[in-house]
Amino acid sequence: MSTSNDSSVNAAQIDYWNATAGETWALFQEQLDRQIAPLGLEGLRVLAPTAGERIIDIGCGCGQTSLDLARWVGSNGHVVGVDISAPMLDVARRRPLSGSTMRPEFREADAQSVDLGHAVFDAAFSRFGVMFFSDPVAAFSNIRQSLKPHGRLGFVCWRPLSENTWMLAPLNAALPFLPAPSPADPLAPGPFAFSDAARVRSVLRDAGFGSATIEPFDAMIGSGDVEQTLALTFKVGPLGAALRENPQQKGNVADAVRKVLTHYATAAGVLMPAAVWIVLAHNENSP
Repeated sequence: MSTSNDSSVNAAQIDYWNATAGETWALFQEQLDRQIAPLGLEGLRVLAPTAGERIIDIGCGCGQTSLDLARWVGSNGHVVGVDISAPMLDVARRRPLSGSTMRPEFREADAQSVDLGHAVFDAAFSRFGVMFFSDPVAAFSNIRQSLKPHGRLGFVCWRPLSENTWMLAPLNAALPFLPAPSPADPLAPGPFAFSDAARVRSVLRDAGFGSATIEPFDAMIGSGDVEQTLALTFKVGPLGAALRENPQQKGNVADAVRKVLTHYATAAGVLMPAAVWIVLAHNENSP
């Protein structure tokens, strides 16, 4: 598989994930993995990897899901993690193995355009790594070509912001201190690009996948205590994006957001509702 990127394709996302976003996710890797682990594990359960399979992990980031997949497929299997973010891949390559004798292979590449091979993988998986393609149909067509006939595609993506309290509640608490946000383009690359299940189904169909199951999954997620969660919320998600544009408001926003987070504090840390789609599709066409 070639690892060269076409810089004219997905260039904005490549720049973004190699600068602010990639560096932030690398810095907060442990907290972020703790927060979204239950969501990724449900996606893996639905994908149901088996021993000896070859699996590609799309948008593998800091490598947690690639390591999880390695434990599922065992020493006779093979896992390839692909991502456009060099800072996150640096973290992935340094992470120790745990409960697996097979080390994943990590490649810096854009799954939308790079040659992933033809009919080489039993399955493809992604935990929040497929919502950032500039051309989703082209990207999923490319991924499908890398799958064997009847190969599986499984991924986890966010449902609408309105259903994700862990992002919405802190943002709403901060809005009185921030300029009115511009209307978001629901089709633009970003965390909520696949929040509409009908769009997901249409993209997969146009990319050549057969019938897809798209099921809602809800969980209480958290990354730590109130102060740890506050620090992370200021860096990622919609509030993090707003504060990058208005850093002078961090002091004014902090108390309001802290008050909201305290409402969700438990003995296990801050736990807030999250809502995702768990998607499973099959390559019913020959590559």
